[in-house]
Amino acid sequence: MPTVARWWRTRSDPQRIELYTRWSYYSFLAALPVLVLLALASDWAGTSRWLELLLAAATLVTTAAAVQLSRRGFADRAAGPDRALLAVAVVAGGVVVGTALAVTTDGPSPAAPWAAGLVGAEVLLALSVTVPTRPLLAGTAVVGVLTTGVALLDGNPPLAAGVVGTSIAVAVAFVTVAFRFTVWILDVVVEMDRSRGVQLQLAVAEERLRFARDLHDVMGRNLSVIAVKSQLAGELVRRQRPEAADEVADISRIAEQSLREVRDVVRGYRGTDLAGELAGARSVLRAAGIACTVTGEEAGAALPEPVQVALGWVVREAVTNVLRHSSAGECTVTLTAGDPVTLRVENDGVGPGGGDRGHGLRGLAERLAAASGELSAGREGDRFVVVARVPVRAVEEVR
Repeated sequence: MPTVARWWRTRSDPQRIELYTRWSYYSFLAALPVLVLLALASDWAGTSRWLELLLAAATLVTTAAAVQLSRRGFADRAAGPDRALLAVAVVAGGVVVGTALAVTTDGPSPAAPWAAGLVGAEVLLALSVTVPTRPLLAGTAVVGVLTTGVALLDGNPPLAAGVVGTSIAVAVAFVTVAFRFTVWILDVVVEMDRSRGVQLQLAVAEERLRFARDLHDVMGRNLSVIAVKSQLAGELVRRQRPEAADEVADISRIAEQSLREVRDVVRGYRGTDLAGELAGARSVLRAAGIACTVTGEEAGAALPEPVQVALGWVVREAVTNVLRHSSAGECTVTLTAGDPVTLRVENDGVGPGGGDRGHGLRGLAERLAAASGELSAGREGDRFVVVARVPVRAVEEVR
């Protein structure tokens, strides 16, 4: 049992909903043969053994075809229903209805119409995975007409046959639409999950564009100046002019200035500012549909730069783990001032690793150790918690 529970926790929310929807279909379809046989059980007295075997075999074939039809529909809903399997289900269902009429030969009985209705419900349920609601409702009307005809063939009066057929059609429509609604919910959840992934990709692309724009603004002009001055210095060297040394020195100065500016851009891109990293974490988590709460943010402004850098890396790695390895719906970031200063990041979605420490967390622990800090990460109940502690006094003494 713990293994099953662990396996269930490793599934994402869309995967869990799909599993629930699939097995709801399979379970209901598998139960229909039992219902058909129970509906006809009272009329079996004196029935030929071969007729009973034919009924049981046809019912099982109908169910197997319906289950396989729904399974293929879940695998590829855009492809539509498999026509060969649909034909098998319809033919086998026709055999079930014909056999039911043969079994109920002792006078009018609702057993045969209900058996026909159950077969129609089985086929429509299998189709509801891929077929829209309106065609399904038209199918329930067809089931109502067929069950009315079966009731008339079984010797029921026209009024009673009409009432039975209408009742069966309404019941089949209700069940079919209910199951179709669960498929619609599954499609919505899958689309929302896909949209969440697109939002994350857009956030990454936007950050890359920002970095590229900043790098171009910094380096574009300086590289153009270096190129022009290099050509000028080369020409002066060929003419043996003393001004060539001044141009070369100027090129060296511009190159050093460019290097400093690039380092500033990269430093900003890496998010060494704790306040900016917290704001970015809040933004990207909310964009991904995860509720994010940050407390104690104002305490980070007074921290030394090395402490902010170390804690900024903790925020970035912890948020990355939430986005990539969990199905969290809520994330809380708490910064507590003191010595050591404590940063706690927790979420309510334990990932597939069940709390195991990955390469990112190990690298983060090594980075904190360089700043005399420590990192702990693990599962607390149904939450995954990352706690970082960095001693402010030790960092200031090193500085």
